[in-house]
Formats: sequence, structure tokens, C-alpha cells
Amino acid sequence: MADPALPGSASPCLYRILVVDDDTLILRMVKDKLENAGFEVFTASSGQHALDIISRRGLPHLAIVDINMPGMNGFEFCQTVQAFSDLPVILLTAIDEEETVIRGINYYAEDYITKPFSPRELVARIQRVLRRIGDFAYTLDPMIRVDDYLTVDLAHQQAVIGGKTLTLTPTESKLLYILIRNAGRTVTSDFLLRRLWPMEEVFEDTLRVHIHRLRQKIEPIPSQPRYILTERGLGYNFPSKR
Repeated sequence: MADPALPGSASPCLYRILVVDDDTLILRMVKDKLENAGFEVFTASSGQHALDIISRRGLPHLAIVDINMPGMNGFEFCQTVQAFSDLPVILLTAIDEEETVIRGINYYAEDYITKPFSPRELVARIQRVLRRIGDFAYTLDPMIRVDDYLTVDLAHQQAVIGGKTLTLTPTESKLLYILIRNAGRTVTSDFLLRRLWPMEEVFEDTLRVHIHRLRQKIEPIPSQPRYILTERGLGYNFPSKR
């Protein structure tokens, strides 16, 4: 089995999985299985509990989410957290109705697994999603310290720039999340458009406006960006962690 530690890290950093389910037996079983597979696992018994964990500990690399939960259901949790991030989600639920499956995959999830399920298959599907997403040059701590000038708090949609805290819009936060998650690699404009506005017809000019506004907030000299670099004709690149 592949080591979930992130390649290229100065020290081993496990992929972090957040499991959200109101069934304590499912939580315990999934947590044990994933920890045995080498993942770091947090568990939450509700959508709100999961948001509280994200606020305290930062975003995980991937979330496994039940749909039917009291209070905030799985879709509502996904909608909330994906408004300011591009958190990968696998839905793990007893609901196998075609319309729900289609809605889950189209709007929220990288994968959809119905209960009862095979724990080994769950691990394999998690590994497949993580391979597709790629490595994280920055670990997703509550406060992501890029360098001495820039620190990002995605869960609270804030950035600390030169010691000053500024608020990010949900779109700016999600855009920054995607770029940081792919640090050191060019993210195409088409990919950003699909991930930022998955169900809308939005053109590249709109993306450029949001890039411009984000640069105005986080760049020391917006006209000479050091964080959001333009790859002409392709997209944008956030520098790898030094």
C-alpha cells in the first residue's frame, strides 16, 4: 500500500481525512480502517461539528460525508465548505436513489459509495481521489504560513498580509485554496472556471477580475506578483513552498 505521507515534504505529513457521520459505529470502523492504512483521521458526528473541526484544525485533504444527518445534512455541509474551498468529498451513505446519486456527483462529490460498503474499497477509492488531486506543497493547517509576509486562514476566509488581517470573499478564498493546493504547478484557466463556478457559464474575463482583486489584497506589489503568477495562454501558478 502506498505511503500516505506527502512526497517532497521536509518531514512526513500524513494525508488528513475528515469523516462526518452521525452513526458512531460507522465513525469508529472507518477511523480504525483509515488509520491502519496510514491516514490521519478526524471524526465529526454532524455537519456543524465538522465545520467546527475545520475552524480549529484547518481543512483536511479529503472528507468522507454521510448525507442523512440531523441538523445540517451532508449536502448542506458540502455546500457550506465548498463555498470557500475546493475540498474533495466522497459521499458515503445508505441512499442509493438515482436522483440523489446524480445530484451528489454533479454538485458535491468526487465519488459516491453506498452502505453497506467494503472498507478496503473505501481505502482504494480514497487513494484514487488523492492521486488525482496530487501532492500538497503546503500542509493545510488552520493558518497556512506561505512566508514572512503572507499567512492564509482559509476556514475563516482571511489573509494576514504584512501583519494586517484582510477578509477574503468566498470566491477569493476558494481561488486561493485551489492555487495553494496546486503550488508549483500551472492551473489552467479552464480548470479554475469549472471548479469556481461548476454550474454556471462564466467566461475568462470574470476569472481575470477575481485574480486582479485577489492580487490587490495579497501581493506586496500587485503589478509585480510574487504569489499568483500568470502563465500566459495557460493559467496561473502559485510558487512552491521554499
